[in-house]
Amino acid sequence: MEIKNILVVGSGAMGSQIGLVAALAGYTTTVQDIAEESLAAARGQLAARLDASVAKGRLGRGDADAALARLSFTTSLEDGAADADLVIEAATEILEVKRSIFAALGRAAPARAILATNSSTLGSSKVADATGRPGKVCNMHFFNPALVMKCVEVVRHPGTSQDTVDTVMALARSLGKAPVLINKEVPGFVANRLMGAIRDEALRLYADGVAGFEDIDTAAKTALGHPMGPFELMDLVGLDVSYLIRQATHAETGDPADLPHPALAALYEQGRYGRKTGKGWYSYDH
Repeated sequence: MEIKNILVVGSGAMGSQIGLVAALAGYTTTVQDIAEESLAAARGQLAARLDASVAKGRLGRGDADAALARLSFTTSLEDGAADADLVIEAATEILEVKRSIFAALGRAAPARAILATNSSTLGSSKVADATGRPGKVCNMHFFNPALVMKCVEVVRHPGTSQDTVDTVMALARSLGKAPVLINKEVPGFVANRLMGAIRDEALRLYADGVAGFEDIDTAAKTALGHPMGPFELMDLVGLDVSYLIRQATHAETGDPADLPHPALAALYEQGRYGRKTGKGWYSYDH
């Protein structure tokens, strides 16, 4: 199947960057969100990113302008989905919200369209039945920041067709990404399970008073060669995202060990979500 038109549902940091990745790769791309103010903010942020890339010599002005010309924004899911060959949902990690979106996409998108979720925790089998086309549903999980990170996890559910898998894997490569095929749905998939093991141990070390979070981050960077420490990474991803992912994982497994760590829950309840709010584990200037 040839992909020409892509719809991204959700204009947050992840959704907007996925949209720009697709536009830079030559795809006609629409970013949809129910909030006009969120779309306006995303449009401004993406234009600023392109300007910065041009200023640093990483991108030509003509290429930046062409990418912007391929990128449009809408509050209408129906309009955005009307000509879509592939949809990538990047909404909040709440199953009821995702099921509602996928049911609407099943009605609005052309029969040929593949419907993918960017969820890092919820397998696409949780939404596939709502679409009326389960064979054309999978996970296409990008990593934050999507403009930089190469990995894309393509996760099939038991009913995903081979054609869907092949098309999404090829699309990921055309976006300049390195797709990883995951043949079985497990909470967190592969990369996040590896990262989660490090994050959970870091939280235990911090809570037990073994070391401060700054020193734990320093150890991860200077001894293990990580580009950032686990606490810095939580702030970048968003403590709200990390919290909701743990809640979703616990809802699926029922294992108390999968609940958010109390230290993470405390910051979440204070509204300290990381870089996006100016405070998380660290404080940031906005």
